Amino acid sequence: MAEYSPRLFHSDADIMHVGEGMVARTLPREEWTHEAHLAATTYLLLRRRDIDLDAELPNLIRRYNESVGGVNSESAGYHETITRVFLHGVRFFLSDADGSKPLHELVNELLQSPMGRRDWPMQLYSPARLFSVEARRNFIAPDIGALP
Repeated sequence: MAEYSPRLFHSDADIMHVGEGMVARTLPREEWTHEAHLAATTYLLLRRRDIDLDAELPNLIRRYNESVGGVNSESAGYHETITRVFLHGVRFFLSDADGSKPLHELVNELLQSPMGRRDWPMQLYSPARLFSVEARRNFIAPDIGALP
């Protein structure tokens, strides 16, 4: 795997800013990075239990994308398989994490773990399968590795 240096967070307020900003569609587009995706997911899982991520995360992301001028198409925007893989990875990471730590420390540990890497899904999927229209539209199972 290539060298990976994630952008880390400095406070719980930074995580809340990303999570609530995505939900409210007020987060500036340039702040919607890979790290922000995982920070928002972690925040929503731990602090916004009123949101059923399995049911609501796809539309939250789609609406956010559209609010900042993005499109959700067969080649851009929301990707169901990647979203579900990372949601699974965040849950898996949190299942063994020290929940007494500040939220930003948990997110930073996640970002530095295998499940936090941008290329983590590529350890589980061939490029043709992961980047197919079918995978963008619907969750499809990995073809070269298993979800933990």
